[in-house]
Amino acid sequence: MSGTPARTDAETATDVVCLGESMVTFLPSRPGRLADVPSFGRGIGGAESNVACALAAAGHRAAWVSRVGADGFGDHLVDAISAYGVDTSAVRRDPGRPTGIYFRTATDRGTDVHEVAYYRAGSAASAMSPANVPHEVLLTGRVLHLSGITAALSADCLALLHELTAPRPGRPLVSFDVNHRPGLWRDADASPGVLLDLARRADLVFVGEDEAEEAWGVKGAAAIREALPEPAVLVVKRGAEGATVYSAGPDPADTVTDVPALRVDVVAPVGAGDAFAAGFLSATLRGLPVRDRARHGHLMAAAVLTVPGDLTDPPARDRADRLAALDDTDWGRLRLGPGWTGDDTEVRTT
Repeated sequence: MSGTPARTDAETATDVVCLGESMVTFLPSRPGRLADVPSFGRGIGGAESNVACALAAAGHRAAWVSRVGADGFGDHLVDAISAYGVDTSAVRRDPGRPTGIYFRTATDRGTDVHEVAYYRAGSAASAMSPANVPHEVLLTGRVLHLSGITAALSADCLALLHELTAPRPGRPLVSFDVNHRPGLWRDADASPGVLLDLARRADLVFVGEDEAEEAWGVKGAAAIREALPEPAVLVVKRGAEGATVYSAGPDPADTVTDVPALRVDVVAPVGAGDAFAAGFLSATLRGLPVRDRARHGHLMAAAVLTVPGDLTDPPARDRADRLAALDDTDWGRLRLGPGWTGDDTEVRTT
């Protein structure tokens, strides 16, 4: 099926290699302005490492490649990501640059009261370049997962992404999450063209309908496909409406698959996009039909939406397969709440 990565003969081959910056996250002890919060708990955050952790928790062989400082925060990141079963052996330490950190409020990202304070300028990860990242690791997985966040970190990071997305014989399937973050770009006017160029060079692209309109002025799934005709698989995320997947095939016309989202009792929206990408990639690695790939994306996103943080254990594979196989009527009746991944009673129908 279009967009399915080739299998390797080696039993120990890595399924997905994820490249990108992860940071230590400081989570508030209570709601309120950053100026008023008295204390913070420590966590981890990073789009690509989130995907790697979710895939490893789902039983795949995942690796995370990055650079961190030779400091305690770097130690924490590597230890925490390794604890999910992710291979971190290719993470490099930078003695001259710090590990990035950030603080955020407890309130919803989509509101005006949400605050995020980043301390990532000049971080170890921003120094990633074609010269100092282990290509032998990046190119040996079945899938290489990248995002537009890395492109925004520095000119060297952008050069690295250009090199990794260049056509070459034997290139792994390149997955690219647009992840448009206007605040990260020093030249905001350059970001739309850079992200569009990188997406066109990828095999599988994830993009939100809202971010495509913000970055490119393109509105609606069909118009996004017109702007991105090259990827074999294009996943347009439409928020609570679901996802539309465009799959190229031997016929000149795409196969278009609309997959409604689940109804979820949301605890926090943080990390849902990364979880969706992980679920979609997991099902892609298993060669499942396009509809089921998107449904596994929705299920893994629902697991994260019903917990406070960016990461959680996904539902057991056999359980997720049963839910993904439901007919359209039963799928539409599902409603998932906190605890649903570990207790069938939390999977409700309406």
